Amino acid sequence: MTKQRSFKTRIRTRMGKTGESYAAARRQLLVKVSPTVPASPTEPELEAARISDTAIRERTGRAWDEWFALLDAWGATDHNHTEIARWLRTEQGVDSWSSQSVSVAYEHARGLRAIGQNHAGDFTASASRTVAVTPEVAFEAFADETVRERWLPDAEVAVRTATSPKSFRADWNGGASRIVVAFAAKSDTKTQVAIIHEKLADAAEVTRLKSYWRERLTALKTLVEA
Repeated sequence: MTKQRSFKTRIRTRMGKTGESYAAARRQLLVKVSPTVPASPTEPELEAARISDTAIRERTGRAWDEWFALLDAWGATDHNHTEIARWLRTEQGVDSWSSQSVSVAYEHARGLRAIGQNHAGDFTASASRTVAVTPEVAFEAFADETVRERWLPDAEVAVRTATSPKSFRADWNGGASRIVVAFAAKSDTKTQVAIIHEKLADAAEVTRLKSYWRERLTALKTLVEA
């Protein structure tokens, strides 16, 4: 677990420099390790392909194939998601976030869960884009209804919570599904916008909405950078 200890040391070093809590410092370092993954409560539901071997080894001390072999040897295919995650935490010393990520990845790899499907049986689509504006400007493009209409026309969005300039959550199309958006500064003038569309019906809907959000985030980028 040398890599995992090294990562914890980096967290504590950042805490000393920034005054952040352990959890806050860890979230920020995880974004740096794997910048396509937003720091939000729904992170573990992203596809395993979004997290590299290097990133998962940095967090847990093992790469994907090593975790899959270990889980096979334990007989993980005979256990449900909760049992797998608990075993990773209690028997392997993996933190809560990573135990969820490894569990989901394993279930995908062994056909126990479809890509985009979470442990509750719902499906989730995700997309991200880096835009050359501050998080405040990117956030307003979602939160301000007039601006939002310019790049996301004809969408039925009912805001649940909006915390500037960090996150935006809303019901989609009357509450049939919902979106969670995270804004992470990449530099003084660049922001990563990462969106997760939750509670989808099936894998076909995941495919459709992945394409939709890639297109819409491109429209967002064009608008805010103009």
